[in-house]
Amino acid sequence: FLSTSILTDSDSFQDVIVKIERPTYQKPFLGGFKNRITGVEFHNAGSQTLPKKRPDKGIQLFCRETQTVFEKNKPQQTINTTSTQMTKIGVYVSNVTDKLIIPGKYLTAEEYHKRRLEAVIVLQKYFRRWLAVNVVQNLREEKRLRLAWEAQEELRRKKEKEEKLRREHERRLNPKTKDDFELLYHALELWRQEETERINRTLTGAERKAAFCGLLEQEVQLIASIGKHKLNADEENQQKAILRFLDKCAQPKRWRGYDGKITEMDTQYTLRARELFELYRSISMNDIPKEERIDVLLTLRRTVEEHECKLTEEIVELIEREVDLMSREVKECNLEGLRKRICTLFLQYIKTPKFNPEVARILKVPPDPLKLYKNINFCHGCENYLPFTEFPVPANSCTIGRCRLCYKLDNEARRREAFLKYKLILENLRKSEAGYQDDAKIVFLVQHQDLQYMIENIWGCQSALSACSDLYDLVMVRWDKQYEWSPWNTILLTKDEADAHLKLCNLEKAYEEAFIHRIKHKHIRAKYYFAQIPAMASFLHRSDIQANTN
Repeated sequence: FLSTSILTDSDSFQDVIVKIERPTYQKPFLGGFKNRITGVEFHNAGSQTLPKKRPDKGIQLFCRETQTVFEKNKPQQTINTTSTQMTKIGVYVSNVTDKLIIPGKYLTAEEYHKRRLEAVIVLQKYFRRWLAVNVVQNLREEKRLRLAWEAQEELRRKKEKEEKLRREHERRLNPKTKDDFELLYHALELWRQEETERINRTLTGAERKAAFCGLLEQEVQLIASIGKHKLNADEENQQKAILRFLDKCAQPKRWRGYDGKITEMDTQYTLRARELFELYRSISMNDIPKEERIDVLLTLRRTVEEHECKLTEEIVELIEREVDLMSREVKECNLEGLRKRICTLFLQYIKTPKFNPEVARILKVPPDPLKLYKNINFCHGCENYLPFTEFPVPANSCTIGRCRLCYKLDNEARRREAFLKYKLILENLRKSEAGYQDDAKIVFLVQHQDLQYMIENIWGCQSALSACSDLYDLVMVRWDKQYEWSPWNTILLTKDEADAHLKLCNLEKAYEEAFIHRIKHKHIRAKYYFAQIPAMASFLHRSDIQANTN
């Protein structure tokens, strides 16, 4: 409130109380002016009346104009007035800087576009030349890389062949495995055939008979030499097999967890087997000091005395005898027989499930004889009863014939064939089929005899594409990789050709019709041969259904 005096009459004033309402909002600037002399600013007055309030509806409203800001930039070009000046009476304008313009030849639209087209063609020529140079350089580089790769592959093949020949030569000089002796007997047979052919070709009459007698004597000497190597190798392999057997008994239990990690656990049986294994390895060592040997023998004595039986009593007796002889300074060469007896009896002790329970799950002959009745077959060659695992059963065989040992002896005495190449092909085939992880079964029913028949009689011992006849470089793969391997879904190729074949998606587009027809004919021959096998009947029926569906 404000009190002010108002002139009512000419001589009297009246005090009036004026109520001043302060605005609740800032008044907009409506313009004004300024006194230049005094510098006082005067603003244009506006209405003090409050704006009309809208009724409150209880809803918060927003005005679009207050929320959105519209900005616009508009350039303005001011008018610039110019003028020209010409020479006239009283005015001189210099023409030193003037230029004389002469009109040229008129260029039509057709000529203009023609000239532009010629310029474009020139640009295209240079650009295409640049592209051609790049293509040629790329081709030259690819050719260089291809030649370098071919030279490297040729060198690799040459080294592999030399290494293979060196290994074969080493295996023939120092045979250790069954496959090594197969190669040795096969080489002996090839030499005998060559000598026989040479004698038949060059000699006749009594000279021929004498040459055959000499050849027979040489063959007998070579067979005797091979037999000596075989005895030495069997002795060495037997000791290695014993160590592998004992190591297998001493292995801890293993299983794979949900996280993929391998968990190992030792039981009381595996710990017992490991203790016996370490003791056997110590008792089998040679060239150890006398004191250490006595300590090992005493440890062995304490171990076997835990069980009282005839076997342990005999072992203890032999141990006491060796300790007594060592105390009398007997030479070690005279103790070899006694030490071998101790090792043999202790190995028999280890293989007894009563003393080593872990060995019961690995022994070929189970402790319970009733379990043998279901898995024992009679060999008509050696007339022995053997486990069914000792009988090789080809896929086309209906009955169980001779055991593996009889087949081996017959091969060494008569044919002397080497099956190592076919075994390697079958092994590589099974590894490749296991990699597909599609539950392939047929490849594990086929034996190396069946594979030998397929390679020799159906595929002619050569690659279907390059006719390569080196069996060490040949592999069998699927003809159509969408279906599992079978004798009627296979092809014999080299390793490089097999890698390229398995990358194909459409066989009809990749190979000629004549080649496909030739492969199909071989598949029909294989199907006819294996159709006589009862185990293959279900697979043949399933393959026929798939073919009809396709």
